[in-house]
Amino acid sequence: MGLKSALSKVFAAVVNRQLNKVRKNAISLQQKTFTDLVDAARYTTFGKEHNFDLINNYEDFKKNVPVHDYEDLRPYIDRVVKGEENVLWPGKPAYLAKTSGTTSGVKYIPISKESMPQHIKAARNALLSYIHETGKADFADGKMIFLQGSPTLSIKAGISVGRLSGIVAHHIPAYLQKNRLPSYETNCIEDWEQKVDAIVEETFNQDMRLISGIPPWCQMYFDRLSAKAGGKKIKDIFPNFKLYVHGGVNYEPYRARMEEIIGAKIDAIETYPASEGFIAFQDSQKEKGLLLLVDSGIFYEFIPSEEYFNENPTRINLKDVELDKNYALIMNTSAGLWGYSLGDTIKFVSKDPYRIIVTGRIKHYISAFGEHVIGEEVEQALMSVAKEEGVDVVEFTVAPQVNPPAGQLPYHEWFIEFGTAPADLKAFSLKVDKALQKKNIYYFDLIEGNILQPLVVNSLQKDAFINYMRSQGKLGGQNKVPRLANDRKIADVLKEYVN
Repeated sequence: MGLKSALSKVFAAVVNRQLNKVRKNAISLQQKTFTDLVDAARYTTFGKEHNFDLINNYEDFKKNVPVHDYEDLRPYIDRVVKGEENVLWPGKPAYLAKTSGTTSGVKYIPISKESMPQHIKAARNALLSYIHETGKADFADGKMIFLQGSPTLSIKAGISVGRLSGIVAHHIPAYLQKNRLPSYETNCIEDWEQKVDAIVEETFNQDMRLISGIPPWCQMYFDRLSAKAGGKKIKDIFPNFKLYVHGGVNYEPYRARMEEIIGAKIDAIETYPASEGFIAFQDSQKEKGLLLLVDSGIFYEFIPSEEYFNENPTRINLKDVELDKNYALIMNTSAGLWGYSLGDTIKFVSKDPYRIIVTGRIKHYISAFGEHVIGEEVEQALMSVAKEEGVDVVEFTVAPQVNPPAGQLPYHEWFIEFGTAPADLKAFSLKVDKALQKKNIYYFDLIEGNILQPLVVNSLQKDAFINYMRSQGKLGGQNKVPRLANDRKIADVLKEYVN
């Protein structure tokens, strides 16, 4: 055991004691966070316009601060981007995280000097929780890779601007820098395919032990490593690779394919970071769900997902949540986002401590016929059948077909890129349809009532989704293909890649 791994075990024990206090005091910590946030922003433009000086409790807050999405907050954020101070949060933000939205174009998310350290702390504690529970710390003595956006930053009105992962790269602790790959020069390559090829060259002969990144882009990296090694599995290229850290999308649909490429099952840690704040991480390999971070400068609110689009939806804080209920996640942050709808839906799987799973996007659903099928349902339906049939799914997306050929009923159209395809695509499709009917009673009723015909699966060519993302200028980084859409914008393009 090396020095770093030995010291990390000691540090992990200290952090675990701190986390235990957080786990046991979640409600009081959320109340303290609420009070601290409102007090800090009382004299900002937003605070004055929303009567922060009159807010004494959560009920007061709800009366004065409506739920916002990015477009609602944009007039304030535009002023921040122009360099105005004390708009949403005291002073100017330390950074603006540049991201892209489906309706808002380029978005700029403020990151303050108070919120930035929370991103680093959460990522660190995710690894230390793993070390404390498993006793496995050898990865700290080898090389680590973080597949991320470019750390090159630009300047707007005196504020540094970049992708979140690129911003975070400037705050990696010094004790990890010598272990970390790729090099700064390689990380700055903007073209994703050139960047992956450069990363392959830099890491091929290294002692890689921890690899982190969004699953589809890690698959691309692994495929190119394997090709360079003449088809070898990743475990044979990196024999000490034992830990995969991921976030951004549900890992389960990718797990079988990833383990096939790697050639072995390895431990994985799921994280839930966003430009708006680091929300949760997997603190246990034994327990389901991600530990909600209740002391990280974020006060959370929750709206039952079925009420989200109502005029006056129910709006609750942590103490009133229920298990196994889908909620839209609302955030109030130490960077000045107020009543901010992140767009994600989550579900609590534990309240002692508070652990969540991410179930989808509030706007990523299919309800062309009133069924309101969500991401969690399609993923579970597909993966249960794929596992039973020994089928390997690389990537997929689903859209409604409301204008079928003459004489046919409408249907859900699935586009799936298989690693290992089913022997009988029609039989496979019917099994997935039955599984989805069990998950969603409204979908079941539509099938039984002959309003819809069973779903149709299109098998796509190899690398179809990579080619699609390339065609959209969204290859690599934090970009993800939506699993569900209530329109056919993606589906109609993917028709070009059907086998």
